[in-house]
Amino acid sequence: MRLDYEEKLETLLEEVLEVKTIEGAKDVLYSVTKPTGILLKAVDFCISSHEGQFRKSGEPYAIHPILVCAFVAHMGGDEAMLLAALLHDVVEDTECTEEEIKFEFGEEVMFLVRGLTKIAAVRASELVSSESNEKLAASALSFRKMLLVSIEDVRVLVVKLCDRLHNMLTLGALRPDKQKRIAEETLMVYAPIAHRLGISQIKNLLEDMSFRYAMPEEYAKIDDFLNEFSQQLSLKISAFSQKVADKLEQNGFEEGSFEIQKRVKHRYSIYLKMQRKGVGLDEVLDLLAIRILVPSAQECYIALGVLHTNFNPLIARFKDYIALPKQNGYQTIHTTIFDSKTIIEAQIRTFDMHKTAEYGVAAHWKYKHSNLVSPNLSWLSDIKERDDSGTNVEDLYQLAKESLYVEDIAVYSPKGGVFTLPRGATALDYAYEIHSEVGLHAKEAYVNRIKVPLLTELKNGDIVKIVTGDETRIRASWLENVKTGKAKATIREYCRAKVKEINSKVAYKILCGIFSANERQVKEWVEVENLTKKIAKIATDSVFLTDVSNIIKKHAKGIFNFNTYEIKKQKFDNIVVYSNHKINAVEFDYCCNSKRGDDIIAFRSAHNVCVHNKLCERAGELMEKEEMIFVKWTRNAPLRYRLIISIENRRGSLAELLTFISKLGADLVTIKLDEDEDLGLADFFEMTIEINENLNSEEIKRKIEAKFNVAEFKSLADAYA
Repeated sequence: MRLDYEEKLETLLEEVLEVKTIEGAKDVLYSVTKPTGILLKAVDFCISSHEGQFRKSGEPYAIHPILVCAFVAHMGGDEAMLLAALLHDVVEDTECTEEEIKFEFGEEVMFLVRGLTKIAAVRASELVSSESNEKLAASALSFRKMLLVSIEDVRVLVVKLCDRLHNMLTLGALRPDKQKRIAEETLMVYAPIAHRLGISQIKNLLEDMSFRYAMPEEYAKIDDFLNEFSQQLSLKISAFSQKVADKLEQNGFEEGSFEIQKRVKHRYSIYLKMQRKGVGLDEVLDLLAIRILVPSAQECYIALGVLHTNFNPLIARFKDYIALPKQNGYQTIHTTIFDSKTIIEAQIRTFDMHKTAEYGVAAHWKYKHSNLVSPNLSWLSDIKERDDSGTNVEDLYQLAKESLYVEDIAVYSPKGGVFTLPRGATALDYAYEIHSEVGLHAKEAYVNRIKVPLLTELKNGDIVKIVTGDETRIRASWLENVKTGKAKATIREYCRAKVKEINSKVAYKILCGIFSANERQVKEWVEVENLTKKIAKIATDSVFLTDVSNIIKKHAKGIFNFNTYEIKKQKFDNIVVYSNHKINAVEFDYCCNSKRGDDIIAFRSAHNVCVHNKLCERAGELMEKEEMIFVKWTRNAPLRYRLIISIENRRGSLAELLTFISKLGADLVTIKLDEDEDLGLADFFEMTIEINENLNSEEIKRKIEAKFNVAEFKSLADAYA
């Protein structure tokens, strides 16, 4: 028998979609929660405040907050949460003030409303664009405000998720471009927040609805496939479910003491699996899943034994989140088993664990149980700590997004401490997770007692030890390899401080090269002209370099011919050089492999220039003895694409692929070999390639697909990709 609250949610969603009037919205709300005096007052206040306002669909605006309140009530929200849900838009969209909310409904409600109120510059119709720094800053400020209030009271996030859920249900009323942008933001920020709070009910709904609008073609392929084979899949899962029920009853479980839920994986999780494994839809093996619910943790392990003794398990896919709960409080045993050539995922948990998995942080409010596991909200504290340290708001926004990982692994310290990290995290991520200082000074890593590089990817259950040294060890390239928001933010912050320090030195070295003078002379000229405080700008600003050179060339006038100090722009494939010397060639040194977007510096040798990453150790040594020259990236960048491709497992096949891509005019930036988790075979590659703007990317894609098995060919230009 299905749990009653799951049926209630499906019924609630159906009722919400049918609502067209304020009276209809009130009926839905009062069917979920008792209409108390204060709730009736807040409903009337909401309706009168939004009088004359309408949504894009043409419906009265007040319908939205009333239905958001219904979702909050379903989640077990307390009185303050219900009132905040009803009033969450009145401060921003009406004449009502925070003081009026406080007077009418109390300080607690006002505090929650404050956290839910967007900054006036941000509207749903003006979501952050990857091309607009102004909108990014406004959106980041709004997001920061919400998260910082949530640190003190997580109820704000739960109400916000219910708000976003109703927005997604009614997204069809907006223009396609707005639909896509809101869906992308939901996938990138709000679904991961629901995951972090352990609320899988809302997470799964947000993911599938967002997936439909953000990637309609990919969604349609999966949806059409599942609809085409729905009867076949339903028969398979029903037959297997009955087999499991029979086996459980034969092994001591009484009828009615357990429940088996059947499901086909939700569409977005299927898409993620296809991307992770680089396979087509027909190659996803475990589309079907069952969930076994039993009264106690001990019975979970008995049920696991029944499964493994009666069906062949795929041991590599076994995970025990009961013994080792996820940070969001999730507890379940995962196993994958074979049945008549079908692979089926099985989850085993108690009824209480199921409540926590479905409702997460809200389970305590809904069920008033003291024995339910609470989510670990330390990620919110990390954001608060970073905010207190003065991190700029855009970086804080980036940190928050990077901290909201969806798929986790758990690793151990040598003393048995448990650390939850995102899939793909490295030993260096683990070091930063212990403490920022440990990450900054990490020099060696040991995984399962074997010494490994710091950027070694960790696997579930690894035991990790970090050895630190006295010196700070940072590589700019590490930013692309670490996965956690904490590691990225700390490395990014350190790199910026270091770059700022280097820029001053580079500026003087560039001037020394222009005027063939020593650093002492140049510094004297700069001081005379009162330019010392601004001098670092020369390292990044070609116009300022020219201005300063023109100002101080009078001091060097007697050394060489006056005209030799004229700085000229010299353009190459990806690099622009500003110098008074003739340059014939530009090359990139092997030691740091600078990529577009990196902070770069360059050294001149006769008529040739060698480019380095600004944080390259070798470049630091060369700065002491080599002449430097101003360089920057060209304005027009080649476009980057992610290519996931499967090739034949034979000698020379990879070389053949790379040669073919090169002949098409594309440049390889990165390449990663991935293993199939099920079979242990390395059968596909994930690579990043660059294609110049003057080439036809669609034509290149077509030619690659004609010769190789391509799972994905996607532009990385979108900020949400």
